[in-house]
Amino acid sequence: MLTAAAAGAVTAVSPVTATASPTRATAPGPRAAAPFHTVGRVSPAAGGAVRYTWPGIAFEGRFRGTGVGIVLDDADNDYDVQIDGTTTTTLVTPGRTTSWIGGLRHTEHTVRIVKRTESPWAAGLFGGFVAAPGGAILARPRARSRQIEFIGDSFTAGYGNASGTRDCSGNGGVNRNSNADLSFGALTARALGADHQLNAYSGLGMVRNYNGGNPTTDFRTYYDRALLNVEGDIWQRPNTWRPQVIVVGLGINDFSTALNPGERWATEDDLAAAYATAYHGFLDTLRTRYGRGAYIVVSTTPLPNTTALTRTAERVVRERGGRGDHRIGHWSYDDPGLDRLGCDWHPSLNDHRIISGLLLGHLAALPLRW
Repeated sequence: MLTAAAAGAVTAVSPVTATASPTRATAPGPRAAAPFHTVGRVSPAAGGAVRYTWPGIAFEGRFRGTGVGIVLDDADNDYDVQIDGTTTTTLVTPGRTTSWIGGLRHTEHTVRIVKRTESPWAAGLFGGFVAAPGGAILARPRARSRQIEFIGDSFTAGYGNASGTRDCSGNGGVNRNSNADLSFGALTARALGADHQLNAYSGLGMVRNYNGGNPTTDFRTYYDRALLNVEGDIWQRPNTWRPQVIVVGLGINDFSTALNPGERWATEDDLAAAYATAYHGFLDTLRTRYGRGAYIVVSTTPLPNTTALTRTAERVVRERGGRGDHRIGHWSYDDPGLDRLGCDWHPSLNDHRIISGLLLGHLAALPLRW
C-alpha cells in the first residue's frame, strides 16, 4: 500500500486488475507539472498544465517506481491509461482528481494517457504526471520524426466506434462508446511510428454541416483553434510540428443529406461548386502553413447520396495538379468487410482496423518524404 502523496490518500492498484484510484486534487501546480510529450493540439495553462478539446489528445511520460499519478481536471471526457504499452484502466469523466496507478515493479516504466472522446464544448486540463513516493519522473520521451495530421469529421474522430450496435442509446450513448485512439488515423500513425494530430469535429463539413445545421459555421470556422469552445482562439503551432502527410476527410456531412428549403444552395451542383472553391482555399491554407513538401491525401468514402462528393473531390485534385501542386492525391476507401456497426451507422472498431490497413497500403505506394 502506498503512503499519502501529492493529492491525498493513495490506494495501490495491481496492474492486473487495471483500475485507478481517483483522489481529490488541488489545482495543478509546480509539483504536479512534469515532463511529458504531447500528441495533439494544446493550449498552455498555469503551473505547467495544458488545456485541450480535440479528440485523441495524448500525453506520454516516463517514470521510475511502483506507481504514477495522473493529474486531471475534466468532467466531460473519458481517458485510457496505458502503462508500458498496455491499457490498464479507463477514466470515465474523472473530474478534478489525481488518479493513481500502483502495484508496479520498482523499475522504469512508460505511461500514456489518451483522450477517447470529443468535447468541443468544454476544455479538459492535464496537470502532468506525479511519481509515487520513492520514485521519480524521468525525462520526457522523444518526439517521433514522422508526423501525420488527420483532418475530418465523425468518421475521423472515431464517433461511436466501440458500440457494436447502431443504436447506442441503451448502452451508454456516443461518448461511452467512442475511442479516438482506435480510430483509423491513430491506428495508422502507430503502425508507422508517427506522431499525429486528430483534428476532427463530428457533424461539420467543408461548407455545409449535417442536414444543413448551424449554417453560419463549418469545419473551417474551428480548424485554426486549439480550444474549440473559445471563439477566436488561435493554436500556437510549434515549429516542430511539420507533418509530412496530411489526410483530409471532409465532405460526408456536406453531401449525405438532401438540401433543405431555405439553404443557400439551390441545387446539388451549386453546393458542389461552393465545396470545390472552399476546398481549394483550405488546401491553400495547408500549403501556406506546412509548405509544398507535405503530401496531402484527399479522402472520401462511397456512401448513399455521396456521388457528388467523390466526383467533386476528384476534380479538386485534378485542378491542383493543373496548378502545379503535384504532392496531392485522391483516396477513396471501401471494403466488403465494413459493417458500420458503430453508433448511428458509423464505422466500428473492425471498420477502423480495415480502413487503417487500406490507408497504410495507399501510403506505401506514395513518394513520401519521411
